[in-house]
Amino acid sequence: MKGGIEVLSRFMAKELGPRRITVNVLAPGAIETDFGGGAVRDNAAINKSIAAQTALGRVGLPDDIGGAVAALLSDDNQWINGQRIEVSGGIFL
Repeated sequence: MKGGIEVLSRFMAKELGPRRITVNVLAPGAIETDFGGGAVRDNAAINKSIAAQTALGRVGLPDDIGGAVAALLSDDNQWINGQRIEVSGGIFL
C-alpha cells in the first residue's frame, strides 16, 4: 500500500503541477501514538529498542510530524513536489 501511495502521489504531482498544487508523501517513523495499540508509547522495551536504532536516540512525538507537515505547507517550500519525505529521526542510518 505504501508503494502505491508513493507512485500515486508522483502522478498527482505531475497532473496537478500546472495548477500550482503540490503533492508529497510524508513517511513517519515510529511515533508515540495510539497507532498499533499504543505499543511504541506504552511499552518501554519497544520504545527503547526503536530509540536505539534512531540517530536522534528517541522515538518520534506527534509534534515532530506536525512540524514537518507545517513546513511542507509553508510558502517557503512550494518548490517541493512529488517527493517522499521521511520523518523518522534517522532510523536505520
